Amino acid sequence: MMFIALAKFKKSLSKEVVEQNMKDIETDTEGEIKYHGIYWTLGRYDTVVMFEAPDEKAAMNMVLRRADRMEIEMLVAVPADESHPSGPV
Repeated sequence: MMFIALAKFKKSLSKEVVEQNMKDIETDTEGEIKYHGIYWTLGRYDTVVMFEAPDEKAAMNMVLRRADRMEIEMLVAVPADESHPSGPV
């Protein structure tokens, strides 16, 4: 399953926060999570992450590991060509 996470840091971004996030990403990739893109953004969210997980539970566990330092809105992403009843859009 593909997911999109929209994240905003709760605290000011510091070296320690970045290091913890990098450790979490490393742990994720040793497990069930496969990252397809991590982007810094301007606007409402600080970062947008596209990732793949086997199911909603694995995706939610990834989000919960960061709950102390980030507010995260998670979206399920379905390819447009698979979701339209009459075929590709």
